[in-house]
Amino acid sequence: MSYPAAIDYLYGLQKFGIKLGLDKTKAIMSELGDPFADFKTVHVAGTNGKGSVSAMTASILQAHGFKVGLFTSPHLVSFTERIRINGKRITEEEVVSLTSEIRDGIAGLRTVLPEPTFFEFVTAMAFLYFKRNGVDWAVIETGMGGRLDATNLIMPAVSVITKIGLDHKEFLGETIKDIAFEKAGIIKAGVPVVSASQPDDAAQVINAAALKNGSKLFIYGNDFSGDLWNSAIDGIAFGYRNGASSLDGLRVRLAGEHQLENACLAVKAAMTALGEDIKYSAVARGLNETRWAGRLEFIQGDPPMLIDGAHNPDAAESLSCFVGKHLAGKNIILVLGIMADKDIDGILKQLLPSATSTIFCAPNYGRAASAGSLAAKASQIGFSNTETASSVYAALQRAREISLRTEAPLILITGSFYTIGEAKELLGEKAVLGDLRETV
Repeated sequence: MSYPAAIDYLYGLQKFGIKLGLDKTKAIMSELGDPFADFKTVHVAGTNGKGSVSAMTASILQAHGFKVGLFTSPHLVSFTERIRINGKRITEEEVVSLTSEIRDGIAGLRTVLPEPTFFEFVTAMAFLYFKRNGVDWAVIETGMGGRLDATNLIMPAVSVITKIGLDHKEFLGETIKDIAFEKAGIIKAGVPVVSASQPDDAAQVINAAALKNGSKLFIYGNDFSGDLWNSAIDGIAFGYRNGASSLDGLRVRLAGEHQLENACLAVKAAMTALGEDIKYSAVARGLNETRWAGRLEFIQGDPPMLIDGAHNPDAAESLSCFVGKHLAGKNIILVLGIMADKDIDGILKQLLPSATSTIFCAPNYGRAASAGSLAAKASQIGFSNTETASSVYAALQRAREISLRTEAPLILITGSFYTIGEAKELLGEKAVLGDLRETV
């Protein structure tokens, strides 16, 4: 089997859709020898910030000298981004080998169970890869929800719940309370929980789940917190506050003030997991060494570009706040592609006021809203000075054309991880900057 053939097989599993539930995953894992039982884990659920918190937590654990697996989704450009050990992606050869092995290994289950979904299969791949490579810890991000998510077989050292908002309502429920119930499903008996500050309805659900399971609950803003020292386009500096465990002079190279809470969640998660073995110098080093693509990521060029995966109103609001604070002198040329099942109106209301020009497009993905439908939605809410493009590539070309006659332009590409992933592939990974202070 070649790598393209393995990827075709994996993506072909998407035709089985998203089917929440653990029975099939349990059967698959049993056939593979329950690989998740061979390493310690941190389990991360939530609506916004999961990837950033997971990446920072993994980096802190790695800085302590552990071999650390990281399982996240979605990927932006390459499937190999989803599964990493000590920051290094799984190789294409290993993807091929594991795909073939797992496909053949679970062949007997097909007589009694339906085909696995894409996420069920990939979760099994990640767990088996981590076991085979002898990781000490793995930070596991849920795919969707938590209670019935394929990752929810693990018994973690700590469960983390990032900020909860309205997203994936067709699967998780129509209200914040419904969605919080699904996210809180990762809480296990006696396992401590680290939570972001939450809307009241979500907080009540998480509190009730922690109480029912006899789990200690640590809430940002109540039990630990952060002081923002500085926020710039290349990251934040802050202090962490947790009684006697306060830390000063911490730095994360992830931009946006919302990363303060995410970083503090990661610190608290690592401290809870490691207990007395925590080393404060390793915490600082792990945070500083964290890199996470597609989150307020600047790209070198003329004009400069900003890429962010804001795919729901809360994330779009954070992006809008960042633009207003740090890019007020720029004329924003907005390239926007959104999935049809998202809160399009909510996203548009946050992002369109910041833009000088807006170009709607649709990434090459079945769930994408058409550019025309996005323009129609924009017009309905009072923004008619927009245009459409036939593809992400065409939108980028048009944005560059507009930039030639625009003073201090900046192209902002956002609305979906699928949109920014396609843009990154078109632009090339090598253009990503490590330090942007002289370019924007």
